[in-house]
Amino acid sequence: MIKIGVTGWGDHDSLYTGRVAQRDKLKEYASHFPIVEVDAAFYAIQPKRNAEKWVSETPKAFEFIVKAYQGMTGHQRGEIPFESREAMFAAFRDSLTPYQEANKLAMVLFQFPPWFDCRKENVDYLRWCKGQMEGIPTAIEFRNQSWYSPRFKEGTISFLKEQGWIHSVCDEPQAGEGSIPLVPIATTKDKTLVRLHGRNVHGWQKPAEGNWREVRFLYRYNKAELEELKDKLCMLKKQTKELYVLFNNNSGGDAADNAKEMIDLLQIQYKGLAPKQLDLF
Repeated sequence: MIKIGVTGWGDHDSLYTGRVAQRDKLKEYASHFPIVEVDAAFYAIQPKRNAEKWVSETPKAFEFIVKAYQGMTGHQRGEIPFESREAMFAAFRDSLTPYQEANKLAMVLFQFPPWFDCRKENVDYLRWCKGQMEGIPTAIEFRNQSWYSPRFKEGTISFLKEQGWIHSVCDEPQAGEGSIPLVPIATTKDKTLVRLHGRNVHGWQKPAEGNWREVRFLYRYNKAELEELKDKLCMLKKQTKELYVLFNNNSGGDAADNAKEMIDLLQIQYKGLAPKQLDLF
């Protein structure tokens, strides 16, 4: 099955045409898509009460892709706010309990920064992370091109398969070392993740001034590009049981619309979504 959604549920205005309160947006979101990425977990390990609320507000078959905390992926500079790395990972694992108990945890996504390149100490750290997350489905997304260079690509894919990492296949601007190519290869038979970041080449690299995050994912896929991506998704679907697809091109509010267009292109009709709220006025 191909499951399509977007990253987060708060900023997709086209989904909330009525007067939907912020606290009710996930309920409405779940009437459109069967999966979502929990981006808030990247910025802070979420209290279990948050996950319990989100789990309770979504249908039985709904699934969450939880982003790994930034201290676990090396994004956070300086000292981590935990007594040890082991304590940090333990706190994160504990925060996942409500998703696991409800059978709604699709996977945890480890997205590594552009400076996390392909070298021995980083490979060793990936092994250590996988050990810490034993028993939990874990996906990996690189942001440094070296992992897919001619020298290392074959070894990277073999390593992910050997370790049981779910491959996060990305579509993003090709803008130098801090971007990766689209490599449509599944590394586990059960699950594969696809994240679509748009193709805003000029906005991808961090500028010297201005709000970079407002422009980085400012992109709307056109029909021809969606058709091209559809072919890649169909190729991946032959390699894996469950294919999770997340649109992350939302700086201009385009992710939800593109996600719905892809659902139509693939002629998917999801069952078990939440009922849509009725706007009476």
